[in-house]
Amino acid sequence: MYLWKLTGPKKLQRSEAPLPEHVDGKIRVRVTKVLINSVDADIYAGKTPARLPLIPGRYAVGVVSEEGASSYLPRGTRVLLHTFRPVDTNGTEKRDFSADDYEICGRTADGFLADFVPVSPKDMTALPASVSDERALLLHHVAIAKAVCEKLGAKKGQHIAVVGANLIGILICQLLIYQQAAPILVDTVESHLEFARRCGIYYTLPVGDKLLDTVGSVTGGRLADGAVYVSTASGNDPEIPFRLTARGRNVVVYGPSASGFSVNLGIAIEKQISVYCVTNGYGFLETAINLMANKAVDPTQYRANVIKAAQLESLLAGYPSRADRDADEVNFIDLL
Repeated sequence: MYLWKLTGPKKLQRSEAPLPEHVDGKIRVRVTKVLINSVDADIYAGKTPARLPLIPGRYAVGVVSEEGASSYLPRGTRVLLHTFRPVDTNGTEKRDFSADDYEICGRTADGFLADFVPVSPKDMTALPASVSDERALLLHHVAIAKAVCEKLGAKKGQHIAVVGANLIGILICQLLIYQQAAPILVDTVESHLEFARRCGIYYTLPVGDKLLDTVGSVTGGRLADGAVYVSTASGNDPEIPFRLTARGRNVVVYGPSASGFSVNLGIAIEKQISVYCVTNGYGFLETAINLMANKAVDPTQYRANVIKAAQLESLLAGYPSRADRDADEVNFIDLL
């Protein structure tokens, strides 16, 4: 089989390796597709810390390749491989409290850019026929969006400001609409907002001097009932959601683990705003599958760019040249 290993910044090597030997408690899975996005490109370039050497690839789907490996995951079952996995512990050893509670496949643990990977049944989920591979590869993002909405606690009819019009921001807005709330999507890039409108987001506002007044006119002068800051949508001031939120409400900050940015919490303190942080959607994957199957979120406006593994390095190296890539395009590596 083939696998790809990142040994240093911009040093991605393909090599041949024997099939993984049988490991008790794990099932061999044939990886079929892997999603690649800007975080993977930053890991490749050395901009985002990762534990090297490393098999990259954080989001993947595959097919169970072992006969009789599991009664409920028989050979041929399509599965979503879990990206975030709780660190194994027996609950008695001393913890390094600087360490994360989760391993992130493709960043702090080996990912899925290999023909075959051994996976524990608890670290994969069978996929229904109604959810295609391409949609399944967005399920971790849907789970993150659901985790954010749970922290917000938005109610029917409430206005929620979402700062950041990338994939996560748009999915959050779609879920809020599904829950009968009214999202107000804010971003510095007009083309991102235009794409969001094609995705069914009605209130889309550019950042500018009139933003506060415009939000006030949408909400009837009450400001937003809560807000979200999507740190992966670059170019947006992290103080914006606090300025747009009414006193005593919730603001949720989403960012990948170990993402770094600074924000002055003076406005939050003055308004007595509760701040919550979300870094993954662990625990919400089953819900995400149901939401995708029931079309609570709709990724049909995204252009699927499916390429072969031989083109992977050129995709990763060229990512910075397309700052708007995540606004309208999702990239998949086909390993078959």
